[in-house]
Amino acid sequence: MFAQNRRMWHDVAVIHNPTIAVLGAGPAGLAAAELLAPHARVVVFDRMQSVGRKFLMAGRGGLNLTHAEDIEFFRTRYGTARPALLAAIDGFTPAMLRDWVHGLGQETYVGTSGRVFPRAMKASPLLRAWLARLAGLGVEFRTRMEWAGWEGDALRFSDGTLFRADATVLALGGASWPRLGATGRWAHVLGDDMAPFKPSNMGFRVAWSPHLLSRYAGAPLKRIAAVFDGRTARGEAVITAEGIEGGAIYALSGPLRDAIEADGSALLHLDLRPDLDFATLAARLPATRSGMSIANLLRVRAGLSPALSALVQETLHGDGAGADLATTIKALPIRLLAPFSLDRAISSAGGLRFDALDDHFMLRAHPSVFAAGEMLDWEAPTGGYLLQACLSTGRAAALGVLHWLETHD
Repeated sequence: MFAQNRRMWHDVAVIHNPTIAVLGAGPAGLAAAELLAPHARVVVFDRMQSVGRKFLMAGRGGLNLTHAEDIEFFRTRYGTARPALLAAIDGFTPAMLRDWVHGLGQETYVGTSGRVFPRAMKASPLLRAWLARLAGLGVEFRTRMEWAGWEGDALRFSDGTLFRADATVLALGGASWPRLGATGRWAHVLGDDMAPFKPSNMGFRVAWSPHLLSRYAGAPLKRIAAVFDGRTARGEAVITAEGIEGGAIYALSGPLRDAIEADGSALLHLDLRPDLDFATLAARLPATRSGMSIANLLRVRAGLSPALSALVQETLHGDGAGADLATTIKALPIRLLAPFSLDRAISSAGGLRFDALDDHFMLRAHPSVFAAGEMLDWEAPTGGYLLQACLSTGRAAALGVLHWLETHD
């Protein structure tokens, strides 16, 4: 596809020698720069002292590139933003992303959950190969440059620097993990076109008892299922001093966050033995304890870990008093009080609204300015969907730039 795009837009570089500014050196910005570099002078600006910092952080636990599930199901992962993202995802699909990674000399593999990872299980080899390719294409990088808006027809940076470009790609990131550069401080520049940033793929505050926290803060909750509003997510979670977080919680974080915003709290249920149906589990648990302690009963008959057993006992001594063991194990209630803040979230919802963009990802209020990546108003669960959409929209915005240059030369 890269070669096809290069041939498609070859005449642009012949007719005109444009300068294109890319603001943000994350995955979306670098993807845009790669596609644009054969046709123009590309200058990438970033407010941090080095590029790809959030990309590197995401790879610390094994870089989840994309997901290998059927593309029709893959598209549904973007919820209400699906119509706006569909063309970009179809223009650079998960299969194309894997081919692109292979082209950078990095092998990939599909995990048991369908998630796609680089064989090296790190982001740094992939980023080094990517930056080497960009250097070979002549892409320029200017770090420690924070965008502050426009001054006339020039981009203005916080140190007073002005830069004029024929077209601009904004790939400024969202507002999560601000220590890595995505602060969202630029949002005021785009004003009414912005939807407020909210945390996404985050944990939630829970009022655990002091007894539970003294023994199980930091304890993993393995092989569980989280259930909310008819949706179920299998995976793991962890008890924290402030509440609960983990993959099974992140998958439902959007609906849970919205419910708390509307009602003040949300009631999540955990199935502690999703591999057993209720009847099978109930048959294992005697009607009377017959001298066996509840801790031993939960361990021996229900097969629960100490942390899961502690959750059951906390529930039976609290809001779940009077409930039978099987019901509590299959639908343990946890009252969520508030989402964790943006600085603890994996990603963010909100951002530049899609109705402020045309079909080429160009800002309607700012011709020749395009936008991509997490700064747009979309969210997706973890599992490779975040990085996939960042790369796909970065390339889609770059194609929009080339279309603009061709039609406005």
